[in-house]
Amino acid sequence: MFKKNIFFLAFLIVFCNNLLANDGYHLWLQYSYVENASLRQEYLTALEKLSTSGNSETIKIASKELNRGLSSMLGPEFSSTSTNNNGNTLIFGAKANLSEDVILQLGNAFNEINEEGYIIKSYSLKGKNHIIITGNSDIGVLYGVYNFLKLLQTNKSIEKLNIIDSPKIKVRILNHWDNLDRTVERGYAGFSIWDWHRLPDYLDPRYTDYARANASVGINGTVLNNVNANALILTPQYLEKVEALANVFRPYGIKVYLTARFSAPIEIGGLKTADPLDADVINWWKEKTKEIYNRIPDFGGFVVKANSEGQPGPQDYDRNHVDGANLLATAVAPFNGIIMWRAFVYSEHDTTDRAKQAYPEFVPYDGQFKDNVIIQVKNGAIDFQPREPFHPMFGAMPKTPIMMEFQITQEYLGFSTHTIFLPTMYEETLQADTYRKGKGSIVAKDLDGTLHNKRLTGMAGVSNIGNDINWTGNPMLQANWYGYGRLAWDPYLSAESIADEWLRLTFSNNKKFIEPVKEMLLNSREAAVNYMTPLGLHHIMDTGHHYGPGPWVSNLSRPEWNPIYYHKADSLGIGFDRTSTGSNATEQYAPEVANVFNDLNSISEKNLLWFHHVPWDYKLKNGKTLWDAMALKYQEGVDQVASMITTWNQMESYVDAERYNNIKMLLNIQYKEAKWWRDACLLYFQQYSNMPLPEGVEKPTQTLEYFQSLEFPFAPGN
Repeated sequence: MFKKNIFFLAFLIVFCNNLLANDGYHLWLQYSYVENASLRQEYLTALEKLSTSGNSETIKIASKELNRGLSSMLGPEFSSTSTNNNGNTLIFGAKANLSEDVILQLGNAFNEINEEGYIIKSYSLKGKNHIIITGNSDIGVLYGVYNFLKLLQTNKSIEKLNIIDSPKIKVRILNHWDNLDRTVERGYAGFSIWDWHRLPDYLDPRYTDYARANASVGINGTVLNNVNANALILTPQYLEKVEALANVFRPYGIKVYLTARFSAPIEIGGLKTADPLDADVINWWKEKTKEIYNRIPDFGGFVVKANSEGQPGPQDYDRNHVDGANLLATAVAPFNGIIMWRAFVYSEHDTTDRAKQAYPEFVPYDGQFKDNVIIQVKNGAIDFQPREPFHPMFGAMPKTPIMMEFQITQEYLGFSTHTIFLPTMYEETLQADTYRKGKGSIVAKDLDGTLHNKRLTGMAGVSNIGNDINWTGNPMLQANWYGYGRLAWDPYLSAESIADEWLRLTFSNNKKFIEPVKEMLLNSREAAVNYMTPLGLHHIMDTGHHYGPGPWVSNLSRPEWNPIYYHKADSLGIGFDRTSTGSNATEQYAPEVANVFNDLNSISEKNLLWFHHVPWDYKLKNGKTLWDAMALKYQEGVDQVASMITTWNQMESYVDAERYNNIKMLLNIQYKEAKWWRDACLLYFQQYSNMPLPEGVEKPTQTLEYFQSLEFPFAPGN
């Protein structure tokens, strides 16, 4: 009795400390104590005994995670070492390790899942109620375990379970834009978590926690280095470090990928050329790939950024993207590797419309890429803007696998100081209808292969992770890592369901917390669009660092790097004409989509200035002039952030003090910067509209000259 009381007291101390102080390190794997007594008793009754089938490293991890989660959520009443052979049992293990009588309980369920899928099912046998977590592979079991624990974390009943789930997308990766000096391009949460100096012999426990977090949402790959690659990552000195990380990640179902620098044969191979049709170059990549797979048998393959923003590529040798991608695809094919070839390309020699440039470099070559090449396309045709219409390449290459590239880090969205829930943006793109095979040909169907019957499918997210203790620089932005993983698993999920899930896992199941904060998250991205780039404005951020407004920037060496290139404000109006009277970028979409974008009467006003140069006095559907509507949108965005602050200020009693105060301070920064965006942009555009600010818009407290004079040497991530 004494020992039990001491254990309970220790538990209470840990529980209370967790309530009072929480640095955010544990992300959505908080495993908080279940306070609902009746639910807790339901869980304890159902989980009298744990039974493991299998002994792989992955199954051991699943067992450890179950014990960790259940002990934390159920407290001292839960025992993972029960000897009650007649009790209700939780059984977990892959099909190959289950007994015949257990398999019989599952019927045809195994036929409904793929290699990474899982089954969680309740059944009765000999008067006892049991739960089975299984799959066709150990990794499927691990995914099932995490999802079972999520049921408890979100206070769901586990009395009658019949869950059969598989990932709808095959390759689900994080792209780390991490440099070998540990800086992170467009990273706003500290330095890279990869400690290249101390690897391979020192394995930071954080690597394991990173793998846990990714596996818990079904992410199965990680690209360790920046798309603006350094060829040194392919040298033996670095490959032994990559191998050490791969060994940590493997039991969690995570493959390692690398970004390959196209000119590596010259830079580290001693060749005079990187021509993809040169025999020595072909052989160099073949041998280098063999070297990597000798170290890392399950190496995933390469990501390549070529002939974009000054990066080397096949066009340097008068070759095309097919030549470059197929060179590397041939090298990795014997090892079942893949090539993710990025479609983010644009040339300083084409000044008509940057949004058009990727389409003619890829779509005419549909069907010429090798089967293990997948083209990685950003969600929009410019560059991760607060709002972009879906990229015209989606649905347009029926013979070539295409994967989505989303940005999780907020390069153009206020960095980590701005609370912006990105799954609403992801959902908007995934649900967009391409009309490539008629109505209902949504982007998600192109990604999961069902639109054109493709076997190789993928989604990539540019990571927002750094070495800050809370991983993402802002506890609220952990939701974007989580939400990306959930949508990569199932691109048909709703942003609302993801927000609800994440809040329950990360903070509280209390409805008085969930409902207002969920609404706050779901409105946050639209707020950012309003105070940054309303009505289809885009790429008006300040130069280089992309921190804050810079619609006046016009002195950069390449036209398409200047914000004035995109907004085209003049005395007549504002916006980029991409219709047949302008750049004709709309022609790249299916006719049904192009017709909507071309027509001022049918286009959504959210995309108005993306596709049309519109007079300042043009009347919108609400009867307001364009100028008044734009000014009011800027003000609305500021007001929405003020509302977010009001909501959060009412949540103090539901959140630990550390995270509550952290988020409160960051929201105040966001409000300050939202007003900066509003004032700077309206003062600048007012020079051209020559119209007064409408009633309801706050007057700027500074001059345009003041805003134009600001410099930001401290802006991170550049």
